[in-house]
This record gives sequence, C-alpha cells and structure tokens, in this order.
Amino acid sequence: QVQLRESGGGLVQAGGSLRLDCAASGFIFSAYDMAWFRQAPGKERDFVGYISRSGGSTTYADSVKGRFTISRVNAKNTVYLQMGSLKPEDTAVYSCYVAVDGRRYWGQGTQVTVSS
Repeated sequence: QVQLRESGGGLVQAGGSLRLDCAASGFIFSAYDMAWFRQAPGKERDFVGYISRSGGSTTYADSVKGRFTISRVNAKNTVYLQMGSLKPEDTAVYSCYVAVDGRRYWGQGTQVTVSS
C-alpha cells in the first residue's frame, strides 16, 4: 500500500533553515509527481509546492517562493523540502502528497514550529 513518511520537523528560530524528508513506498515513485502541503492550527490545509516526476519542474505557493525548494532523489524514493528564511507564519504540520490511480495520499505530517 502507498505509504508516505515525513521527518525532519522541529523548532527553529525565525530566519533559520530546516529540511524535511518524505520517504515513499508502495508505488513506483519515479512515475509520480509529488507535492508538499501544510496545515496551521485552526486553518485549512494549504498547498506549499509541487515537483514533477523527473524533478525537472517545480511550482511554489507565493508565500514560500524564493525561500523553499523542493527536490527529489528517485533512487531513494524520497522527496525533500528545504526551507529557509523561516517565519513564524510558516509554523504548521507539513505533509507530503501523491495521487496514485485516482486516490489521494498524505503522510502523517511533521510539525514545524518557528519562534520569533
């Protein structure tokens, strides 16, 4: 079955950096586009960014553009979210996402807390 497992979250000061990893299994990783989402307390889940199956194309939400970078290593079945210049408003649970055969999957998420 499809499984997504995020890691790398934690507490960081404003202006700092953090890298999140998402390890995938249960599907042919290199055949699928991947995405990251986040959900702050009391808010809807928001799109953060997307990466194509080859890694050659990425798209970002305006709120993170220029600060966050998504990459992937298909040989490791892993997608990454490198976050820089973090702000308190980036505090959220971050989850990776994939749609396989018409079904949507999210990981359990990892908490990122940015202190001011």
